[in-house]
Amino acid sequence: MPPKFPVVVMAAFRRRPMVWALAAATVLVLAGVLVLCGTSQQGDGQRGAPDAGTGQGGTGQPAEPPAAGPGSADEAGYRPAYHLTPDQHWMNDPQRPFFLDGLWHYYYLYNADYPDGNGTEWFLATSTDLVHWKNEGVAIPKFRTGLGDIETGSAVVDAEGTAGFGKGTVIAVLTQQHDGVQRQSLFYSTDKGYSFQAYGQNPVMENPGAEHWRDPRIVRDEANNQWLMLLAEGHKIGFYTSPDLKKWTYVSAFEQEGLGILECPDFFQLDLDGDPARRTWVLAASANGSAEGRTTGLAYWTGSFDGKAFAPEGGHQWLDGGPDFYAAVTWDDPRLDDAQRTASRHAIGWMNNWAYARNLPTDGWYGAASVVRDIRLASDGGRPALVSSPTAALQSLEGAPVQVPGGSIGDGLALPVPDSGAFKADVELARPADGTGEARLLLQSGGTTYATVGYDFAAGRAFVDRGGDAVAGGSGLAGRADAAGDYRKERWVDAPPAGDTVRLTVYVDRSSVEVFVAGRTLTALAFPPAGPREARLVADGPVSLKGGTVTPLAGIR
Repeated sequence: MPPKFPVVVMAAFRRRPMVWALAAATVLVLAGVLVLCGTSQQGDGQRGAPDAGTGQGGTGQPAEPPAAGPGSADEAGYRPAYHLTPDQHWMNDPQRPFFLDGLWHYYYLYNADYPDGNGTEWFLATSTDLVHWKNEGVAIPKFRTGLGDIETGSAVVDAEGTAGFGKGTVIAVLTQQHDGVQRQSLFYSTDKGYSFQAYGQNPVMENPGAEHWRDPRIVRDEANNQWLMLLAEGHKIGFYTSPDLKKWTYVSAFEQEGLGILECPDFFQLDLDGDPARRTWVLAASANGSAEGRTTGLAYWTGSFDGKAFAPEGGHQWLDGGPDFYAAVTWDDPRLDDAQRTASRHAIGWMNNWAYARNLPTDGWYGAASVVRDIRLASDGGRPALVSSPTAALQSLEGAPVQVPGGSIGDGLALPVPDSGAFKADVELARPADGTGEARLLLQSGGTTYATVGYDFAAGRAFVDRGGDAVAGGSGLAGRADAAGDYRKERWVDAPPAGDTVRLTVYVDRSSVEVFVAGRTLTALAFPPAGPREARLVADGPVSLKGGTVTPLAGIR
């Protein structure tokens, strides 16, 4: 397929914080349609047309399902059982959920024209528990206002009607891009977030001449009686304030080199170790960790905020050590009291990576969201750090656990995994007396180990390796040496044992693995080859199993 834009034009649309260099960029250009996080690289309000035949039109009606149901084009069986996916077509960035009238409203970027057409729009999914999701339909369609497609931003409930559309109106402020220029526009909803109208005086923020100027994150700053906006501006995050969500004033910037182009910022408060007297601001942004031997993910800083500027109190850290946790958002529950809301938050990310997002073997649907996890701020070696755990509502998916008795792992121990390919494995490993040794959970399909989750006691690290899966060993990345190498790299996270045991909790779905260990996480896509699913626990050195369980997990579709 010939490129839809000349190479020189595509350079102006470049969006991802890729350091895969010019060769990789050229391959991506020749790949045709690129619909990138928060900004479709081909986003152009003059191109494309309103979507037809999808039940969208900003009405919030469900998109038309595939003829034989949502899974009909998934012959390989890769569609997740308990992760949110689009019924069909493409999804990427999550937009921070809000709670209204008993429902969580969660928007994600969606392209019904992928892979042959450009542009993204906001698709609505609702949930009562942040586990079971219902795809509702497009809430803000693309190419309707002359300002381009609909990209990443924030939706808030304007409880006091500060924007002038009435109390309780849902307000979305988001990036639109036209001819490579990124602007911020306002949309409002009077039907509780199911459909939106464009504000008549958009854009509410005109681009000042910046190449990167997108992904507005809106926060209500009650202490200063103002709305606060964070914008991703290349290697910095701009801070703006407003009384009404329409008129914005620049007040400061946070600059950071060495992490590529920053995107999708987030800003919130948490109580360190649950102590309200130690309430701390956290600034987060999706970033590129290649200079540190990592991949893209969510970087964050802790510090203070005076109503205008953020002052970090140390260097950056990473929320997830895996390759596939990007454009993440966090939020609290407005039904809780102040102390509870600042004790922990929810988080969710796009489970994918721009190095290979367009080269994965799914059919008819593209992209998935991670499970929701809960994060809190805890002291870690003298500095505050975010720690994660699976959100409690995931327990509603659990079937009867099968016990795995403790003892020597020896030559290997088979685990009783369900045929569905959707389960949770909990294993508690005993630390060897000499502090060395390694245990590995081998995820297998058709006799092939397609992914490995392990723990290295000597290094104090957990790791994920998917070098044998259907993408790493197949043709999906043929001719993409850069992406193939990135995909096959082992990913790890420091998780020193706190005592004599280490507990690994591994959520396995049909094409993904999410690991929780000592408050750290690793999120990775993993596509098994054809064949029956199995799992086996093996060890190098005198590592023994204290005990474990394998719990089948029900689907949400």
